Amino acid sequence: MPASLAPSFTPSPLVDHVRPQALALPESGIVEVFNYGRTREGLIPLWAGEGDLPTPSFIAEAATRSLAAGETFYTWQRGIPDLRAAIASYMTRLYGVAEDPERYFVTGSGMHAVQVALALTVSAGEEVIIPSPEWPNIAAAAEAAGARPVYVPFSFDAGRGFRLDLDRLESAVTPRTRAIFINTPANPTGYVASLDELRGVLDIARRHGLWIIADEIYGRFYYAAGEGGLAPSFHSIMEPEERILFVQTFSKNWAMTGWRVGWLEAHPSLGDVIENLIQYSNSGVAAFMQRAGVAALERGESFVAHQIERAKRGRDIVAEGLASSNRVRFAQPEGAFYMFFGVEGEDDTRQLALKLVDEANIGLAPGTAFGPGGEEYIRLCFARGEAQVAEATDRLVRWLKR
Repeated sequence: MPASLAPSFTPSPLVDHVRPQALALPESGIVEVFNYGRTREGLIPLWAGEGDLPTPSFIAEAATRSLAAGETFYTWQRGIPDLRAAIASYMTRLYGVAEDPERYFVTGSGMHAVQVALALTVSAGEEVIIPSPEWPNIAAAAEAAGARPVYVPFSFDAGRGFRLDLDRLESAVTPRTRAIFINTPANPTGYVASLDELRGVLDIARRHGLWIIADEIYGRFYYAAGEGGLAPSFHSIMEPEERILFVQTFSKNWAMTGWRVGWLEAHPSLGDVIENLIQYSNSGVAAFMQRAGVAALERGESFVAHQIERAKRGRDIVAEGLASSNRVRFAQPEGAFYMFFGVEGEDDTRQLALKLVDEANIGLAPGTAFGPGGEEYIRLCFARGEAQVAEATDRLVRWLKR
């Protein structure tokens, strides 16, 4: 371990009395590299799942107006009515679902929505099936709750990229399985499930009486659909009382990663239970942040389109550069905004990420952070300005060709 990453604290016997599930949680491999390189002058940081644009001013100003109006008190646990209505309208515009605000519950980030969904469905000692490689926070959240993540590896080939094997998914079901977590478009792989694949997942869940926790937060970042297209969604195939919980966030579409606002979508009959889980976790999202969410949903379409177009250009730049190196295995991602690729001769991607900080002055996330099947890969976020993505790609390719 580099000296700058060594622990700076003195061990204490207090640690011996910490809950085992908390002690067992893995350190974030993304944060490790982030901390190692964040002070490097001139480094281009492509390790985190966010772009380089700040939140648009019309969104921030909505929050400022709310603060000036004195909206600083406790608020609705399910979310202010205006925001829930705005979410319902937005989802109806996108997916054609019935416009019902009672289906939507405002949470303190997409991660909080995941935690509420897990608390709703999975008990200690039970299992959650997670296709892998996957964003590491999902498995860690399950483990923190005392549940067990069960990984189902994606397959990979250069022509089709990462794919989900439905037979392998169903073979992972045991009597202790309670939920399947499905992220599509997927972080970090760029995998996008087809409607037929979603039907297959839904059939498995129905046969075994399982919940589906559907993370469709990158649904707007789908490159096969053309301008304004949407990735395939469970919304298109589900019945009204299906056991599906959707987790969502304002972070990606509207450049609001630092705001920590999201929502959970569920059948209205679950409202009282979800309200309690929110009450006993964060007791509701600050009203001024929710006002920002209303502005994002009602006025943010042109900004979302701009974000998608930037990401598409970034994807093309990175793909062209990597192909020229002749050292990289990858497939063009169908969705999200990450390139997940392997480098010939580099088996330890944690060390590779640290080397790229030192020797190329770029920050990427090691595949070791993303669970089984990710160890041979490294993740690059291309949701940034064209010039910066081009410079980072040039640095990477020069390093690869040394």
